[in-house]
Amino acid sequence: MNLNNHFICKSCLIQYTKLLFLSFLLASAIQVSAQQSKVITIETQHNAMAFQVGTDKRVGMIYLGEKLANANEYQHIPSMNREGTDPSGMFNSAYTPAGSRNLIEPAIEVTHADGNTSLDLQYVSDQTKQVGPDVTLTSIVLKDPVYAFMVTLYYKVYAKNDVVEQWSVIKQTEKGNVMLQKFASANLYLTANSYWLKQYHGDWAREMQPQESELTAGIKVLDSKLGTRADLFQPPSFMVSFGKPATEEEGKVLLGSLEWSGNFKIDLEVDPLKNLRLIAGINPFASEYSLKPGEEFKTPAFLYTYSDSGKGNASRNLQRWARDYQIVDGKGARLTILNNWESTFFDFDETKLAALLKDTKKLGTDVFLLDDGWFGNKYPRNNDHAGLGDWQENKAKLPSGIGYLVKEAQNNEVKFGIWVEPEMVNPKSELFEKHPDWVIKQPNREDYLYRNQNVLDLSNPKVQDHVFGVLDNLFTKNPQLGFIKWDCNAVIYNAYSAYEKKQSHLYIDYVRGLYSVLARVRAKYPKVPMMLCSGGGGRVDYGALKYFTEFWPSDNTDPLERVFIQYEYSFFYPAITSDNHVTDWGKQPIKFRTDVAMMGKLGFDIMVGKLNEKDLQFCQQAIQTYKGFSDVVWHGDQYRLLSPWENDLASIQYANESRSKAVVFNYLTSNRYGAGSHLPIPLKGLDANKKYAVKEVNLYPGTRSAFKEDAVFTGDYLMKIGVNPMVNAGRASVILEIDEVQ
Repeated sequence: MNLNNHFICKSCLIQYTKLLFLSFLLASAIQVSAQQSKVITIETQHNAMAFQVGTDKRVGMIYLGEKLANANEYQHIPSMNREGTDPSGMFNSAYTPAGSRNLIEPAIEVTHADGNTSLDLQYVSDQTKQVGPDVTLTSIVLKDPVYAFMVTLYYKVYAKNDVVEQWSVIKQTEKGNVMLQKFASANLYLTANSYWLKQYHGDWAREMQPQESELTAGIKVLDSKLGTRADLFQPPSFMVSFGKPATEEEGKVLLGSLEWSGNFKIDLEVDPLKNLRLIAGINPFASEYSLKPGEEFKTPAFLYTYSDSGKGNASRNLQRWARDYQIVDGKGARLTILNNWESTFFDFDETKLAALLKDTKKLGTDVFLLDDGWFGNKYPRNNDHAGLGDWQENKAKLPSGIGYLVKEAQNNEVKFGIWVEPEMVNPKSELFEKHPDWVIKQPNREDYLYRNQNVLDLSNPKVQDHVFGVLDNLFTKNPQLGFIKWDCNAVIYNAYSAYEKKQSHLYIDYVRGLYSVLARVRAKYPKVPMMLCSGGGGRVDYGALKYFTEFWPSDNTDPLERVFIQYEYSFFYPAITSDNHVTDWGKQPIKFRTDVAMMGKLGFDIMVGKLNEKDLQFCQQAIQTYKGFSDVVWHGDQYRLLSPWENDLASIQYANESRSKAVVFNYLTSNRYGAGSHLPIPLKGLDANKKYAVKEVNLYPGTRSAFKEDAVFTGDYLMKIGVNPMVNAGRASVILEIDEVQ
């Protein structure tokens, strides 16, 4: 029917009017239906996510962002988006199943007991319950209408911190085993005009190298296949900015991290409608998992926080959450350490160690930490080629045993700590000879080693008992042990388990076995400080940090490099968790090295006896100075004032909750002519109405501060104008202490 004709018959006009009316009714019905669809809302103090249950019972994510004042208005969001058509109706799935009508990257992929590879997940129920102060747990139950297969999505909300932990529990009651080919923890659907990913890459001694780029159509994958640890080449932590790259103080950004210490995979897919699908979880690489009838498969938590006021705010959200809920003794204190590794390496005996124990007291640190090389008799641990796995004291080096050293530490009024690497074994060891079936090693193939060692098979309960026993025996024999450094230097080559009936279970069951051991250690020894180490920063994730008080960021202790490494780690982890040691790496003076190490948990790994008089005096004073403001660093809010990547210097501030005290670390990071701080740096986190004294601290003996001793400013001035730390080639590091004046 052509309405442009001048002559239209009456019946045609009536029919056309009816069609218009029917179209209007249909559109209205669709809109009413959309408005009446169930909306599930999950809110934090400032943010929210919303899901909508469609008429086909599929759950879609319709919003993640700043919280609306009226929760009833989330339902209108889908009708406002006009990016195009999704013919499958699957793009925004809360947990996208593979097969059937799905043509995009799935969050879950299965093969049913009858061989069918499709999955359809439909809404069954949801509930929210209070599980702690400011903490709620929302669950959404999904079920396949044809198969006895169910997925429950969990959202644990820490409202005050604006942080969410999300995971899934998969359960089947079919007549046979179901094969899981993919099993993500989270599946988010995010909307913006553009997306900018900040990811990290690196290697040993080059951890946390940042890279930011725009996400374009297709899938960007971040993953790891190392087996024993998440990170060596890239960590399971990242940021996504919306619309444009967020800055420290401005922009919309999501910080995410997977709580898993093994293989991970994060898919970031810009779909045909220009929305971002974010899927995060265990890497399904070589990890098809057989699920028995009635068995549950729980995925690790994916952790995230959203901020509409920049990366700094999002970072402080995560740091507070970690201190409040995740790390061991997050609100407590930490011990300063003197480590012997760079002083002696493997070459030590009781006489040398007794002298180092005296140096520990002389220096003023709390703990002497004995590192690698103290064990093995048939195969002495005199280098990294032998002895690993044989956890008895080396009689040639330590004829009086560890107990003697513990008592010597007590006599010197310090604590004694010890290094272990209980997950690994050298082929040249008694443990390997007695239990070759405990080792991850492929039969009929040449063994290939990482750092001259194999990995023990922690999927085997007997091996778990052995690894727990390593720690338990040390504590049983030496109940006064005050610190543990847990290392993990190998990755899984030649993946094969003599214990596992299905080899594709190994990567997952290894990490589960590790967590089982650590849970047993913490249940029996809940308060002992433990450092998480892994060839440097190779195992820095919140899955493992649940059992530790701190981590070792990198074997690279060059202080200039550490400024950059520590700066990037701080986006995801609070300063109280970061072990930073003063060593002989780098060419900088000891003041610079110490000032850099103070931006976290201070420690030393130097030959105290070779320090000159002034250097020793400085280190002794520095430890006391550090103890005076360490509580602000450990528990305060962090503000990155100047980035070392974009300026001649890095400037990092910590302020306590009451806004009565702050510490500002300033480090020269450029050696160009005239490099330094030329303008005042505005501070953050103070009270505009309070007055503050600004004082330079941690001065080297014989030097004077460039600041007036009685300099007092209002918080208003310090936050709007700031203060120039006067950093230059002659003052390469400056620490300022800001104290409220009554």
